[in-house]
Amino acid sequence: MDERFDAIVVGAGPAGLSAAYVMAKAGLNVVVIERGDFPGSKNVMGGVLYRQPTEQVFPEFWRTAPLERYVTQQSLWVLSKDSALQIGHKSEAFAREPYNAFTVLRAKFDKWMAKQVTEAGALVVPETVVEEVIRHDGRVVGVRTGREEGDLYADVVIAADGVNSLLAQKAGLHPEWKPNQVALVVKEVIALPRERITDRFHLEEEAGATIEMVGEATAGMMGTAFIYTNKDSLSIGVGAVISDLVATQTNPNDLLEQLKAHPVVRPLVEGGETREYLAHLIPEGGFHGVPRVHCDGMLVVGDAAQLVNSYHREGSNLAMLSGKLAAETVIEARKRGDFSAAALSAYRRRLDESFIIKDLRKYAHASAYFEHRKHFFTLYPDLVNMAAREFLTVDSVPKRRKQWQIVRTALRARSPLGMLRDAWGVFRRMI
Repeated sequence: MDERFDAIVVGAGPAGLSAAYVMAKAGLNVVVIERGDFPGSKNVMGGVLYRQPTEQVFPEFWRTAPLERYVTQQSLWVLSKDSALQIGHKSEAFAREPYNAFTVLRAKFDKWMAKQVTEAGALVVPETVVEEVIRHDGRVVGVRTGREEGDLYADVVIAADGVNSLLAQKAGLHPEWKPNQVALVVKEVIALPRERITDRFHLEEEAGATIEMVGEATAGMMGTAFIYTNKDSLSIGVGAVISDLVATQTNPNDLLEQLKAHPVVRPLVEGGETREYLAHLIPEGGFHGVPRVHCDGMLVVGDAAQLVNSYHREGSNLAMLSGKLAAETVIEARKRGDFSAAALSAYRRRLDESFIIKDLRKYAHASAYFEHRKHFFTLYPDLVNMAAREFLTVDSVPKRRKQWQIVRTALRARSPLGMLRDAWGVFRRMI
């Protein structure tokens, strides 16, 4: 293996492979270093991939990539202890090519991406741990791996090694993340016959569904849960910010078991067999958590740069686009022969001009607001389910009286002023 490259990418996830693919297609000599046995072996996400952002890197990928189902219906469930208020949308437009989104299994899809990268001319090296960056005169010039004679050198290093990126931290681009800036998600892939999934979720044969859940799913902690349909399995998971897990001494595995046992979830997973169990850290720092993403000879992309919009379930698409923007920055820098921090700062400008940072800025203050108002995850889910149950119960009580019963119960739980403050707070930070 040649020790000298135009670019070294650390991490073979969506961000790293996208960056490597764009650079390799432009003729750069690129190597991707992956610590797992193969790309995708250690990579975890909920399992939804958006078509349009992915096509910006891999045109018409959906014709050949190993996808599970195209998503036609998406739902939000607000859970109380024994019920759920369900809000959903199903569209025939999402059932037509080129589709809007797909469910995927990363072990399959990342392998496919890596194949595209190698066919474009890059070298992918698995089972290799990058221990630190190599500096010369203050500039990043390569990486040190755990292999014998494993020092590799390049004009630029792209850190795509996930939320717990030691490279970016060792390069001085950010301190260790705070517990409220990272969430821990646990997930199971549960095998079920294809026809049973189709029946339970009321789907056409190749169509898929997604369900996001808040409230009781996280036992009052700031976080979410999900169920996504695959061809012959379900991806089910739950996550919460680490600060809440530590404060409540909650085991995330217990959260997942409680979720599977919930009365409205249990019928969906009943009879299934756990095929995989996975755990993953995801960024929750939002706009204010995005670190410095460039220095002399180095760029940071994807989860390593806290580029996740959890309010819209967007992570892999932001990772891919950030990898693409980083690659375009490197291509320009190579033409000029300048890999200084000043030259690579064009990457941050590209991010700022994209929807990535614009969307993160939109929700810049949301996480801090909800972090200190846990009643959004306990009180309000209970109230909306109480209201729905009461109003839909037919017991010869006049509807006007039911309405006032609902109002009185709600006002006993939260004052009118408190509700107005909550509504205004959500409006300011989310709208």
